Amino acid sequence: MTKLTESRQSGVLLHPTALPGPHGIGDLGPQAYAFVDWLKSARQQVWQVLPLNPTAHGNSPYASPSAFAGNTLMISLDGLYQDGLLDKDDVQHGRAFPENRVDFAAVGEHRKAVYARAYEKFRAGKALKAELEAFRHRSASWLEDYALFAALHRHFHDVVWPEWEPDLVARKKAALETWRSKLSAEVEQEAFLQFIFARQWSALHKHATANGVRLVGDVPIFVAYDSADAWAHTPLFKLDAKGRPQVVAGVPPDYFSEDGQLWGNPLYNWEEMKRTGYAWWIERIKSVAATVDIIRIDHFRGFEAAWEIPAGEKTAKRGKWVPGPGGAVFDAIKGALGEVPFIAEDLGIITPPVEALRDGLGMPGMKILQFAFGGDEPGANPYLPHNHTRASVVYTGTHDNDTTRGWWQGLDARTRSHVQMYLARDGADISWDLIRSAWSSVACTAVAPLQDVLDLGTEARFNTPGKPEGNWAWRLGAHALTSQLAERLGGLTVLYGRHAGAKPA
Repeated sequence: MTKLTESRQSGVLLHPTALPGPHGIGDLGPQAYAFVDWLKSARQQVWQVLPLNPTAHGNSPYASPSAFAGNTLMISLDGLYQDGLLDKDDVQHGRAFPENRVDFAAVGEHRKAVYARAYEKFRAGKALKAELEAFRHRSASWLEDYALFAALHRHFHDVVWPEWEPDLVARKKAALETWRSKLSAEVEQEAFLQFIFARQWSALHKHATANGVRLVGDVPIFVAYDSADAWAHTPLFKLDAKGRPQVVAGVPPDYFSEDGQLWGNPLYNWEEMKRTGYAWWIERIKSVAATVDIIRIDHFRGFEAAWEIPAGEKTAKRGKWVPGPGGAVFDAIKGALGEVPFIAEDLGIITPPVEALRDGLGMPGMKILQFAFGGDEPGANPYLPHNHTRASVVYTGTHDNDTTRGWWQGLDARTRSHVQMYLARDGADISWDLIRSAWSSVACTAVAPLQDVLDLGTEARFNTPGKPEGNWAWRLGAHALTSQLAERLGGLTVLYGRHAGAKPA
């Protein structure tokens, strides 16, 4: 952890799906490389993304059918063309999509046919076959289960896996072999697409590294109920004999929601995890650590205790805190993989035991400037910059917050006055006021969502917790990232010693 906390750095939060481009969704093609180049020109050392897994349930990257697989909607069609797997017409003459928002359903439907053509070209040729086999070997712990799960899910019209035929639910060997044979074409194409995603992401990661940009990834603590993970590893979760959850995850009422958040994820059977030496967690972190440089653990407090809600509840109010494994799982990860640089997402209801666990593991926590103002004891708020510590990562806001411009416009007069007094600014340039405050903090790392760098309003908000639809769809304009913007951000970065080569205090 020391490499993260002993240097000063800064960066930008932007999920790849929000990148511009002509294919309906941000992808791992030319615009991703251009974004890395822009970050370098702006003297930034960090690009933070959300989970890279396939999405579900309102297109959320935090509700994925796999904790290991990649979101194949991010595959670059330009990259497939360069590899000889698509014709020029497949890339240049696709359907028209909205420029500023992702229509996930339309993109997914369009790409079914495009990916099928790419797979047929792959099968007919000789290129990449040895690479695919090497990838399958490296990914054997999860890929075959996920590829079969994805094929079965489509075959059974997307019903949840406990409603499949009983022998498949129970994963009887004969049933698995029968269905793997029946759906072999679908299974093989899914494995191929996962290989292409991993190959393209690896190339982008190398480009970022070569340009001094570190990638910060995101690991949600829980997995989705309707996932290959729950289906393939049922003993690791609190599920009944029919595979249905006995209790589900969420958080109690808080800043974001008066009913709390009812996530619905199955909770872990930590005793069984312990019995296996936390092998599933070790494999999960190993997989993510191969794709990014730093890992943010979402809902870190769940390792100390998780909010357990009886299955069937309509809100998260009627739950209870149930102890987690503490540091044991991270000790197992360290023993197997060595030091892994983590950031602990320690927002919400944080108790002294959670803080002690975080600090004992040497993980920096998170400070959100939008949470810093107002309250009865304004000077004591831990999110205020004068209360920060070096072992923390400061954000203007996160993907779950409104943009800073939108937040400012919704503040009550008392809180707005506190902001103005503390920052000694009138709020006319509020997004950059908070960026300056974050960059000047003693925290080891400072991050701003790109929407704040662009000073955008609520229309550019990425996610509203508790809102089931309409999230995750915002996209960056094609010409928004200018050299003037890079110069402004780079100037602040040098001013506050967060650029590469800056001498630590």
